[in-house]
Amino acid sequence: MFTSSNPSAYTKVGVETGVIEASPHKLILMLFDGAIVALASARRHMEDKAIPEKGHDISRAIDIISNGLGASLNLQVGGELAERLHSLYDYMARRLLHANLYNDLAAIEEVSRLLGELRSAWEEITDDPAVVSANRAAV
Repeated sequence: MFTSSNPSAYTKVGVETGVIEASPHKLILMLFDGAIVALASARRHMEDKAIPEKGHDISRAIDIISNGLGASLNLQVGGELAERLHSLYDYMARRLLHANLYNDLAAIEEVSRLLGELRSAWEEITDDPAVVSANRAAV
């Protein structure tokens, strides 16, 4: 029987399985969740004065926002909405850089709030019957 001394290995397998099976809309929700979790961890590390860990978590959130959420935008097709989201993601990344440099908890909380609002809106879109139908057709 296989046993692992690393419980995060099970979590990683679960996440990888979720990614493989997820619709495009679900993948975006997972990106929002990852950034929100990274910022919650960064907040705890900032409060504990664990500077390297805080920096790692903020960098992870910036990477998810810039290279995950930002890269998923199609500026040619998405028009003004995609451009505004791109600008917002850029703003969030700059706020997180500021938070990291100056240990600004308010900046982390601001970005967490913005991500939460966007996630909620995206979740509503994901539940739309037309989106569900499009996701089924894409599979």
